[in-house]
Amino acid sequence: MEFEKPPRKRGAGKTVLIVDDNAVIRKLIAEAFMSDGFQTCVGAENGIHALELATRLKPDVVTLDLSMPLMNGLLAASEMRKVLPNVPIILFSVYGNTLSSTDVSRAGISLVLSKDTPVSMLLDRVHDLLRQ
Repeated sequence: MEFEKPPRKRGAGKTVLIVDDNAVIRKLIAEAFMSDGFQTCVGAENGIHALELATRLKPDVVTLDLSMPLMNGLLAASEMRKVLPNVPIILFSVYGNTLSSTDVSRAGISLVLSKDTPVSMLLDRVHDLLRQ
């Protein structure tokens, strides 16, 4: 009797850093990444903590809120880009559409998605970016 191997999860072995000041949102996003096979999901509640974690952990992808205490997502992305030059940084925010494309580009953000985007689409876009 032969058994089929379960399909390999797309995020197998990868690490994601989820930065959002809302713990419930961090948990929901982490659950989606873990169900997609990501090995590690690390959360940060603000840009300063995120920068410390990014420097230490070198994640494969970062999701980042814009509006956070201590250091907003735009500044955090700009600082992270110095230590993670090739890692996709996704701004996942209610306020993402308020930014100019120049500000987004200057900060080194790979993609802006609204928080009303389904998490499944967020995962699809992450994998698109990881393949580039």
